[in-house]
Amino acid sequence: MFARLGPARAIRLDQEGYVFMADSTSSNGTSKSKTQAKRSTTEAKKSAAKSAKATKKAATKTAVAEKNQAQTIIETAVDFPVGIVLSASDRLNDIVEPWSSRTKAEKELKAYRRKIEKAAKRTEKRGSTARRRAATEARKTRTRVERDVRKRQQAVTSTATSTIKTSRTEVERRVKQVSDQLSALPSIR
Repeated sequence: MFARLGPARAIRLDQEGYVFMADSTSSNGTSKSKTQAKRSTTEAKKSAAKSAKATKKAATKTAVAEKNQAQTIIETAVDFPVGIVLSASDRLNDIVEPWSSRTKAEKELKAYRRKIEKAAKRTEKRGSTARRRAATEARKTRTRVERDVRKRQQAVTSTATSTIKTSRTEVERRVKQVSDQLSALPSIR
């Protein structure tokens, strides 16, 4: 009833006479569905292992990133106060260093003295300049006021002189007029 068509296939006739293919077996005697099942299981295991490996790798990467971030924050928290202490130490050293020996202290005092003298000279020069400007401005103002007073004095003098001359001329004219009138009167004697 079975006819072989090849090493892995067998054809069988059923009771009605139809031909159908029977499950073939592999060379080691297992059926094709078992092989496929094993293959599927193996592939599923490989896929699961691969996905587990990827998940583990991602988790490791995240953990490393978080560790690095935490380390950076901790380092900053430690570095900042240390930096402040070092800066303060440097500044204190800069302040104390010039006074650490007698020669350095004398040198520093001379430098301060020069700075003070320079500032004093600068201030004196500014005061002198301001005094000269004020004096010049006062002279200009005095000259302008004197000029204005002279002009007004001349104007008043000129007006007064003119008024006096006019009045004198008028008085002399009237005196002459009265004198002429008196001389025209007959004499009483």
